[in-house]
Amino acid sequence: MKYHLKKNIEIALISAIKQGKIPNVNIPKIRVERTKNKVYGDFASNIAMTLAKTTSINPFKIASIIVKAIPKTDVIDKIDIAGQGFINFTLSSDSKLQVVKCILATKDNFGKSYVGKGKCIQVEFVSANPTGPLHVGHGRSAVYGSIISNLLETIGFKVHREYYVNDSGRQVNILAISVWLRYLDVCGENIIFPSSAYRGKYVIDIAKILHANYGDEFFYSTLEIFTDISFEQPDDSNGDVYIDDLIEKAKQLLGQSEYRKIFDLCLNTILLDISDDLSDFGSYYDEWFSELSLIESGAVNKAIKKLKCANVLYQKDGAWWFKSTDFGDEKDRVVVRDNGQTTYFASDIAYHLNKFQRGFDEVINIWGSDHHGYIPRIKASLAVMNQDESRLKVLLVQFAVLYRGGDKVVMSTRSGEFVTLRELREEIGKDAARFFYVMHSAEQHMDFDLELTKLKNKDNPVYYVQYAHARICRVFRRLADSDLIWNRTIGETNLGKLVESHERDLLTMLARYPEILEFAALKHMPHILAHFLTDLSGAFHTYYNAHNFIINDTKLSQARLTLVVAVRQVIANGLTIMGISTLESM
Repeated sequence: MKYHLKKNIEIALISAIKQGKIPNVNIPKIRVERTKNKVYGDFASNIAMTLAKTTSINPFKIASIIVKAIPKTDVIDKIDIAGQGFINFTLSSDSKLQVVKCILATKDNFGKSYVGKGKCIQVEFVSANPTGPLHVGHGRSAVYGSIISNLLETIGFKVHREYYVNDSGRQVNILAISVWLRYLDVCGENIIFPSSAYRGKYVIDIAKILHANYGDEFFYSTLEIFTDISFEQPDDSNGDVYIDDLIEKAKQLLGQSEYRKIFDLCLNTILLDISDDLSDFGSYYDEWFSELSLIESGAVNKAIKKLKCANVLYQKDGAWWFKSTDFGDEKDRVVVRDNGQTTYFASDIAYHLNKFQRGFDEVINIWGSDHHGYIPRIKASLAVMNQDESRLKVLLVQFAVLYRGGDKVVMSTRSGEFVTLRELREEIGKDAARFFYVMHSAEQHMDFDLELTKLKNKDNPVYYVQYAHARICRVFRRLADSDLIWNRTIGETNLGKLVESHERDLLTMLARYPEILEFAALKHMPHILAHFLTDLSGAFHTYYNAHNFIINDTKLSQARLTLVVAVRQVIANGLTIMGISTLESM
């Protein structure tokens, strides 16, 4: 409808310009928005005020010229001018009913559009280090990224979902050494376990798998391991040095190929767990992109060479530094350490260059809010490599804090004290978790109340929405039990009988659905869709409680049944985008 009104305004402007009633200027972007107050009709446009700035003509006069030139149509019942020149449109009653017919005709496709024009967007989300199971903190990014991807596809973008696997570097080596030390425990050796190693039960589980697969192949005694390394547990000040020494000692004792077996088993076990976890949670990926592949292909060194050619690197204390302070960063960043090893930052630079070289029209990164300072240095590196950094959009997600029984749950991946995403899903279900994660804007802090997700009333929004869908399904089961049928033709023919305020409110909300999808997708705000579905379900429940659908007036009954079929379809479409089940009974 907004497109139809914009087109009519454009036709009117072109006609007025040709007739010399409005100066020959470039027609600006025409905005048409729904009115907040029904007194001012259904839609309004500020085009007259916009044109007044470039033509120096009174906006009310411009509005009058436009209104007179707008083609007559059955869709528009009345056009008014309000205030200084707002053009208000009141739609005809028949046009408001057309949305029901449109929904029934297009079904699953209702709300879809081609706004994106097939442009390619890469969305990278979660990308947690493969050093342990996903916890509830990762869940918010998982849901946010997957729903944004679904929304963008719904309005006509081609979306490539990607997980960046940090399968090279220190953290995965710490995981490998943690598993190896636990493996030695399994072999019967008494090991001093470092405080800076990963301590979760999953580390012991992987160690048992390692032993089951390889027996004592990787066994070394405490004396052999801790030669030149202190037996004493280090304090926090030198814990990192201690774990690094252990990693180097393991590589020395085991040899590269044997160490790699441990490394690969740890990495693959964790990655498989993460992949299964996300899939079961309703978040899917087109590609799992390996950091190690960038290093082994020479892409990281090529990116560093480009930075050197751009004169944004310098050498200090044997290391190579990126001049990130020149681009607003608080300090310069190392890309190559004094031992010749490249840093995570260097890999990230190469990865983003790779993204751009793959030809995506836009690249969206979904990062935790603690990565805010990372944005300017990544964009700066792209700019100096002659890439259009404006094609990179970084969306930050605030942390989700879990509460159980009023108590905050403290989480730490390294210590192993955290609630996994799998545990959350098993406790409250995938649907509740996904809905609650996007009930707020991603930039907002979120308190995740487990008790609220278990309520079976209107205070639990996901229950409220799913119950609306199930309730409509129950109406039709009752219809069948009464040996009656829904006749779509009779229902559509008699939609004009829907004159109650509850019915008109539902019609207006259904018509807004495509606009909601477009706004939520382009603004990257999935919570807008969640709120819309909550409001639509609330409007339906109110309607259900106020009116009967199976009544003696056959024509009115069929019209009401047709309306609620349309409501059910829109709820189902919205929940599908959110990756949430549509239930037929509850």
